[in-house]
Amino acid sequence: MRAVVTGGAGFIGSHIVDALLARGDDVHVLDDLSGGRRENVADGAHLHEGDIRRDSESLFGAVRPDVCFHLAAQIDVRVSVERPDVDADVNVVGTLHVLEAARRRGAKVVFSSTGGAIYGECEDGPAAEDHPRRPLAPYGVSKLAAEEYIAAYNRLYGGTHVSLRFGNVYGPRQDPHGEAGVVAIFMSALRDGKTPRIFGDGTQTRDYVHVADVVAASLASVQEDGGVFNIGTGVETSVGELYERVQRVAGIMRAAEPAAARPGEVQRSVLDPALAQRELGWKPDHTLDTGLAETWAWISAQS
Repeated sequence: MRAVVTGGAGFIGSHIVDALLARGDDVHVLDDLSGGRRENVADGAHLHEGDIRRDSESLFGAVRPDVCFHLAAQIDVRVSVERPDVDADVNVVGTLHVLEAARRRGAKVVFSSTGGAIYGECEDGPAAEDHPRRPLAPYGVSKLAAEEYIAAYNRLYGGTHVSLRFGNVYGPRQDPHGEAGVVAIFMSALRDGKTPRIFGDGTQTRDYVHVADVVAASLASVQEDGGVFNIGTGVETSVGELYERVQRVAGIMRAAEPAAARPGEVQRSVLDPALAQRELGWKPDHTLDTGLAETWAWISAQS
């Protein structure tokens, strides 16, 4: 298979690149390196430094991929609030450039969306795909808009593009300076002798899914004829409990510093993965403790 991975120098994208190379696929990465790192791209992959809004058409024309794993995005919720125009330009307009380039070559798109930011509060337990979408920030709105364009392209052109709504992804290579990398933030602080902060009372919950399980779901979706799927565990863990588990895995006990709750933060986020299990034959293999141990082994080895 010939594949393009947008954002393939980033956290999740680079793991997808690794998995594709391990299968013997021809892999091309499109990344502007604003968040991704050149060293994340494994030998054997072709790195094309560029922007999805400018360079998708030329790259797809040269490569003529069978599939595009589309992960390039503006992912910082705070940026989306401060500059919703920038957020929409990257996440909506950028996705349209990818869709048009893919349409002209008959390529399938597997889109990296978001679960927590799209659903808003999951007050009644794990949210299924038909849960009301009530995003609290422009980031969630832009991802939902991109999903709707993808669905419209499927209807209009008979495509089989797939949108995957990820839970809170964690694992090796996650940027501790990123908006959504709470596991990496906690572990990096403990490694460096610093005190992590917990915003609010620590009871807010998230659905933590290991990056290897996200990769498996992404590859499984290539054979699916379109649709939207939650990629999570169905298990919610509070931030306070997460920090307790991180301390145990790291073998470092240090009280976290309390901080004021952040306005607009979702208090409860957990995804129902039943549809992905039925349709994709996918289920997460990593327990949280196993995944945290693997992540700590990687983070503690970094300088």
